Amino acid sequence: MIGTKISGKGYSMMEKKHIAMFISSLNKGGSERVLANLAGYFYSKGYQVTIVTQYKAENEYGIDSGIRRVFSEIAPEETGKGRAANFLKRFFKLRGIWKREKPDLILSFIGKNNMMAIMTSRFLHIPVVVSVRGEPALEYDSRALKMAAGFLFRMADGIVLPVKKSGDFFPKAVRKKVVCLNNPLHPAFIRNVYGGEREKEIVAVGRIDANKNHEMIIRAFGGLAEKYPDYRLTIYGEGELRRPLLEMAGEMGLGDRVFLPGSISNVADRIEKASVFVLSSYSEGMPNTLIEAMALGIPCVSTDCPCGGPAELIVNGENGYLIEPGDWKKLQDILQKLLDNPDLARKVGRNAAKIQEKLNPDTINGMWEDYLKECMRK
Repeated sequence: MIGTKISGKGYSMMEKKHIAMFISSLNKGGSERVLANLAGYFYSKGYQVTIVTQYKAENEYGIDSGIRRVFSEIAPEETGKGRAANFLKRFFKLRGIWKREKPDLILSFIGKNNMMAIMTSRFLHIPVVVSVRGEPALEYDSRALKMAAGFLFRMADGIVLPVKKSGDFFPKAVRKKVVCLNNPLHPAFIRNVYGGEREKEIVAVGRIDANKNHEMIIRAFGGLAEKYPDYRLTIYGEGELRRPLLEMAGEMGLGDRVFLPGSISNVADRIEKASVFVLSSYSEGMPNTLIEAMALGIPCVSTDCPCGGPAELIVNGENGYLIEPGDWKKLQDILQKLLDNPDLARKVGRNAAKIQEKLNPDTINGMWEDYLKECMRK
């Protein structure tokens, strides 16, 4: 049975501690954003914060200058002969970081990082909290990885999942340790809902890859293009499928109405006046982009991903719409319904914006803080 959410009760008398956060990089993505936001919160509360990443990516989230950054990947001159030798070098380099930094707690995000954090910190008397941010079956996508995670997670001092349903992936002994903590809403998305006439634009935000399935949106938009000649589709993000999607739009005669401008920093300002937001992924954990679009009061349509994240946010037909992954014809129908009925779209958007209160960053960050404090106390 999955653990309940932390209540938000504080421990103000506890001395501020040193928290090390471990992730592959700070490349712009949902999990990386949550970790960067948490790092900023804990630093603002007086904690010493160290972010440990394997490498530095080209397009990363910024962090406060007072937050230390340490890299755990072995340098080219440190590499050995063979995969086993390099694994051992990475293992002992990361273990050496924990020994040198002496954090009071390690918070790890995503996949193999979680297992490495547990293994490399054994017998160092440092509590470890691991978090699976996406669908566990994709983060641990082989029988061997699933078995390893099921075994190693029993040694973790805490396990955080953003979606309750994700816990079903793990054995009972692991599920007993699981707590569900939401993603905090970024403060930039806490604002009054735009009340003017919405721009004739459908938007999406996310990495341009196969899982995000933006092809589905283009196909649905193509079916509506003739009826709504003044509308455009804009997909923000970077990825390997950006050029093929632009070529696809051109072949459909939509080259002047489908835009993929790349990543942007001021997402809230760029999308808040849009008519509809679409999340088209095959798989998601708890999608930040959907949370943020809802907070802005944009009518949202999302695929009902197997992990259950969007379904925890959307009551179908009330504050958004859920559709089966890949069903572009259903997406086309709902888009037409919203574009034809502005009053319905406004109602759905207003209901969606109530998520601002539910996922207020002060409340959610406080829950994370209380949970990590409790793990350190134990």
